[in-house]
Amino acid sequence: MLVDEIVDAHVLVIGSGGAGVRAAIEASRYGSVVLASKTIAGKGGCTTMAEGGFNAVLRDLDSIEVHREDTLSGGAYLNDPALVDVLVREAPERLRDLVRWGAVFDVTDDRQVAQRPFGGQRFPRTCYAGDRTGHEIMMTLLDRLDATDTQLYNEVTVVDLVKDENGAVAGAIALDREGEVILFRSDATVLATGGGTQIYDISTNSAAGTGDGFAMAYRAGAELIDMEMVQFHPTGAVYPYDARGRLVTEAVRGEGGLLLNARRERFMKRYDPDRMELSTRDVVARAIATEVLEGRGTKRGGVYLDVTHLPAERIETRLPVMLEQFLAFGVDIRKEPMEVAPTAHHIMGGLRITPECRTTVPALFACGEVAGGVHGANRLGGNALADTQVFGKRAGEFAGKSPERSGRVDEAWIEAELGMLDDFFEGAISPAAVRKDLKLTMWNHAGIFRNSPDLATALTSVKRLADRRLFAASTANIPECCTVRNMCTTASLIIRCALLRPENRGAHVRNDKETSTWEPAKSPFGHTYVSLSREGIEQREVAA
Repeated sequence: MLVDEIVDAHVLVIGSGGAGVRAAIEASRYGSVVLASKTIAGKGGCTTMAEGGFNAVLRDLDSIEVHREDTLSGGAYLNDPALVDVLVREAPERLRDLVRWGAVFDVTDDRQVAQRPFGGQRFPRTCYAGDRTGHEIMMTLLDRLDATDTQLYNEVTVVDLVKDENGAVAGAIALDREGEVILFRSDATVLATGGGTQIYDISTNSAAGTGDGFAMAYRAGAELIDMEMVQFHPTGAVYPYDARGRLVTEAVRGEGGLLLNARRERFMKRYDPDRMELSTRDVVARAIATEVLEGRGTKRGGVYLDVTHLPAERIETRLPVMLEQFLAFGVDIRKEPMEVAPTAHHIMGGLRITPECRTTVPALFACGEVAGGVHGANRLGGNALADTQVFGKRAGEFAGKSPERSGRVDEAWIEAELGMLDDFFEGAISPAAVRKDLKLTMWNHAGIFRNSPDLATALTSVKRLADRRLFAASTANIPECCTVRNMCTTASLIIRCALLRPENRGAHVRNDKETSTWEPAKSPFGHTYVSLSREGIEQREVAA
């Protein structure tokens, strides 16, 4: 294959969710910007699907320090404290940006932004727009983006990052819908590709959540951290079959929803009697999984989430998406409980970044879910949307301030990438078949509860799948081959890191006989994180 089009920009942003669009808005203040989107900008990522809310300290009752402590405690103290400081300090102003730009949040009687309680919070801190918060944020950002000169490339699959002769990232290679090759050249590149829990059989992520950014950055030599920390959201839909895993927002529990097992027992009293349904997501997910494994789940393998005790008007006004979603399934949540079970939701790990969103590779920045360190071993609900805006703004700003690239694109690197694309025409197996096997492997062997034999089995299986020669019948099929290749790489990163951490911490729970209980960590000292790059994998100490 040959390069069909060359596009130059000061900043290239890869990914069009909340973090990517916010980065593009900010970077546009400093020069030309290209935004490359795997889907249609603003419609394919997870931000627009986010229902719960945006955490920000807005009331005197709450404080920045308490938000910091809640985030560190919820993350089992694996978070990078410097990143947490940035998140909690700048979240209020980023929320105000959205309001100034026209976002409509629910308000109190005195016309202040309303806030609801979410798990792991000592005070109501989550700002919301019903249960369509992410959609409201995304539409606001897109309107703002339209006011800039950002050049949009929709429905292009970025295949890999490219480097210059000095080893700095100098852009990316992509394929459009017709299979034509585009070379984006830039002075700075922002990865905002989102998460990757589509590598699991049951996931809340959009179809685009395939871990592309993790894999591309790894191949480019970037350091990644905490990849074993995969959050399973406690409440995903159980039925119908094709809706399995669809998110049932934490706002349901924030509004007073109760978790009940098949015996109609409010079982969270066995796992966290103080916080009950508003415990952290890792604790609630394990509690539900345990209830099901020990025979107290429903016939479909879930538990009940009940809001029938709430006034119908409250459900209709504060949980309209949930009401509509379950009515489509034939369930009126005003009169009968929902049936829910854990679902793969968020990867807390990712590229190691500084507070300026710089990665360990020159000229490469990262923000949003593809970046690690902010959430530690478990993310608090409501912190992700704040993360997209706080670090999206910072990534765009510091990428925009980057100097002009002095090195030329490494032609040998380009030729190798084009050769890899040509190889897909000589492959032997459908990428769809590899994808299916991979998702089942990860769900069955690297899920909520993990152990050495299962993880070893998963690693062997993923290596076997990654070694299969993927077949593209035409240029239009090459993007799918590239996506499945990335899924296999991301899965292997998660498994390798999980094998290296024998302890239980946050979302990572080992049920090997020699490991301890899965109670959340309490102490901020003496912890290690798992660091991984093409140079190797190791444990390193967390700075207190």
